[in-house]
Amino acid sequence: MAPFASGLLVLTAPLPVLPRRAAAALAAAAGVVAGPLYVHLQPGLRLAAPAPLPAAPPAGPALLRALAALYEAAAAQRGLDLRVLLGPGRRLARPPRVLLASAAEAPGPPGPVELGLQHLAAAAYGCPPRLPALLLGGPGDAPDGDPPGEPGDPEEALPDFSDVAVGGTFDRLHGAHRLLLSACCLLARHRLLAGVADGDLLRHKVLAELIEPYEVRAAKLREFLEDVKPSLRYDIVPLADPYGPSVTDPDLQCLVVSEETRRGGEAVNKKRLENGLPELALYEILLMKDPDHSQNEEEKISSSSLRQRLLGTLLRPPRQDPTLPSRPYVIGLTGGTGSGKTSIAKLLGQLGAFLIDADKLGHAVYLPGGPAYERVVAAFGAEIVNEDGTINRKVLGAKVFGNQERLKSLTDIVWPEMAQMVREQIREADAQGKAVCVLDAAVLLEAGWQDMVHEVWTAVIPEEEAVKRVMARDGLSEEAARGRLRSQMTNSQRVEQSQVVLCTLWEPDVTRKQVEKAWDLLQQRLSLDRGP
Repeated sequence: MAPFASGLLVLTAPLPVLPRRAAAALAAAAGVVAGPLYVHLQPGLRLAAPAPLPAAPPAGPALLRALAALYEAAAAQRGLDLRVLLGPGRRLARPPRVLLASAAEAPGPPGPVELGLQHLAAAAYGCPPRLPALLLGGPGDAPDGDPPGEPGDPEEALPDFSDVAVGGTFDRLHGAHRLLLSACCLLARHRLLAGVADGDLLRHKVLAELIEPYEVRAAKLREFLEDVKPSLRYDIVPLADPYGPSVTDPDLQCLVVSEETRRGGEAVNKKRLENGLPELALYEILLMKDPDHSQNEEEKISSSSLRQRLLGTLLRPPRQDPTLPSRPYVIGLTGGTGSGKTSIAKLLGQLGAFLIDADKLGHAVYLPGGPAYERVVAAFGAEIVNEDGTINRKVLGAKVFGNQERLKSLTDIVWPEMAQMVREQIREADAQGKAVCVLDAAVLLEAGWQDMVHEVWTAVIPEEEAVKRVMARDGLSEEAARGRLRSQMTNSQRVEQSQVVLCTLWEPDVTRKQVEKAWDLLQQRLSLDRGP
């Protein structure tokens, strides 16, 4: 792991050459800094000069190109929290623990350069005067053939507006978000209004269950913006509809959009005209391509792709319960009707897990002579019994459907008996020497069986896809399928209690890769727990 929790990288190369140098500079810095990496751009600054003073680069197209190159390069360094600063003036949210510069950009003895870094960081951002200072690479590491400054760059300038607006989901703030927000900061003189999608606007997002809560997204957004340009006023508001205050705020002058949201910007202007307000200038930012996207991900850098990459990973620490035996390690696999939970269980079985099918155990407890048979018949009457003495599950289901009191009476009888059978199966897995046991149980969380497992893994699927699957599988009407799904715990409720989330929305091969990834990461966790 990198030794410093945060850092400040000072880049002094001319803006036109930064796109060529960005990848190497950030790769070197990422090896030193684990947390936020702040970047101070000051073309032409001589760090070895006595007491170098901070200054912001001119807000023109060359700066936007440099920002795009830096944020694109940061995307190749997974997990790098890059924040390119657009103006000094306040202490940073995560104060730097180390100061960095490129040795190729800082000729001369290292001592004066390191002193210059310390002076600059103290003057610009209030950093302590004796922070460690490092020079990255060697003096001759600058790429050959850096292009000269582009003709016309000094005369070019970005338009500026008193009040600027932008909107988005801003989930897991990534490089494309940061470029968009940086452009907003360059365009605004006084205020940036940032609308953050919430509520029904999130319903149809890919893996909406994994979107961070509004409060988390808004807090991260504010921290980034106030770090990047502290001189602006930031109004961050939730968006319950696609327009928000952009169609009613008379002070707004500009709306920053991307290629795919320009039509939304045009719709905002139509609404403003209807409301008797002037149109907003639409300033368009290009989308950033994601060179590492996989077959089911978007070609652009996007939050949905980042959420897909979370599938199969550990979202929160496993339960620490000293009363739970460490072997076999028990995974509780759950999910709603049509979620593809059973197909995931089969894949885990093929990888070596011992499978416990709670649905089969549920059938067993109802059989004549089974542990719940007599009490269920006594509680719900002889009319639930078939001629052959077996319990008619459909008749029983009709008695409890929609009646919470009766349903609880049934589950109070059945679930404890099933739990006892699960424990017996776990002991059987241990006797067979199995290291991992998977409890496949749709009612895992409702029954409180998470106390029997080390980790909860949940299979999720969008409701519309689940409805189609249930209709096709069980021959139900759409209304009946939706009713069945809505009588169950929601995906979000399950995800909140889960260590790992999986999704079977895409091709079977994508699901298989997710499960293999989750299994491999589990094996790594288990090997660390066992030690050498």
